[in-house]
Formats: sequence, structure tokens, C-alpha cells
Amino acid sequence: MLDWSQCSAVERIPGKVGGAWLFVGTRVPVTALFENIEGGATVAEFLDWFPGVGHDQVDAVLDHARASLAEA
Repeated sequence: MLDWSQCSAVERIPGKVGGAWLFVGTRVPVTALFENIEGGATVAEFLDWFPGVGHDQVDAVLDHARASLAEA
């Protein structure tokens, strides 16, 4: 299980989008990134579809996930 509390690009606010981990300043769940990538989307497409999310935020989330996998 990833510890998203250590990733500065995401936030969890009780009552906001069911308490899911979201990209900071948006209502876009982090899971949306992984679901879209898993479905064949590129990062560029994801950013087009979710304009409130910044490229730096996506990079930080992917880097955090990658680092967490390396630790496992």
C-alpha cells in the first residue's frame, strides 16, 4: 500500500470526493491517473482530459509510486 501522505502533489480532505486521495487543488482522484494509463491513455491525454491537473503533479505522483515500488 502506497503512503500517499508523503507525496506533496496529493491531498485527502474528509468529505471531499469521498475522502479519496486527490491531486492538490482539484477534485481529480489519483486513481483516475492510474486507471487511464492502465486503459492505454498517455500522460498527455490525461492532462488534456483533466486540465486542472498539472504535469508536475503527475510527475510527482508517478515518481512517488515508482519510489514506493523500489522500497517494496
